[in-house]
Amino acid sequence: MHRINPENQQVTTEFFVIKNVQMKIPNLLLVAGRGTNAGKTTVICRILEQNEDKKIIAVKITPHFHEITPGLRLLEEGEGYAIYEETSREGIKDTNRMIRAGASRVYFAKVRDDKLLFAFNLIMKNTGSDIPVICESPALRNFAEPGVFIIMTSDVINKPHDMSKLEKLPHLLLKYEDLAEMQRIPVGFENRTWAGE
Repeated sequence: MHRINPENQQVTTEFFVIKNVQMKIPNLLLVAGRGTNAGKTTVICRILEQNEDKKIIAVKITPHFHEITPGLRLLEEGEGYAIYEETSREGIKDTNRMIRAGASRVYFAKVRDDKLLFAFNLIMKNTGSDIPVICESPALRNFAEPGVFIIMTSDVINKPHDMSKLEKLPHLLLKYEDLAEMQRIPVGFENRTWAGE
């Protein structure tokens, strides 16, 4: 169970105490991309499909405060953040695709950078350490050491991101164009931990 002190953003759990340092979250698989159209949602959906029996929770975090679309149910909001649960399988949104791919629950969060860790822990507060979580959020890698960190790239990237800092950290680099040829994404969840295969 996560306990959050919003005044100083210090987070405590049964396993760790964090204040602006990296926390280890073995049951988290984190996905980032070198830009838009890098295949982040596609690889997440592939992993969901090949692990449908694991009841994975999927999370998408964005710093962009887009207009809310049908199917998103507000769970909590405050200054600099809003957290929703996706309830619809219909549509073309990334969160719709994640539900169709087999996620047991899908959360969507709009957050300012200074509220990222706070919002993430609000999502995780009722998630046990034995439940697998997949999250799309490059910025979260600055705070968390996941069981597996995937960086996606593509020949058709738009709006390239500077990933030089994150690419120095342990990661699995996958190319969108190669996914179709891969029978299985080489990751799995066993013993409460995501790991490469």
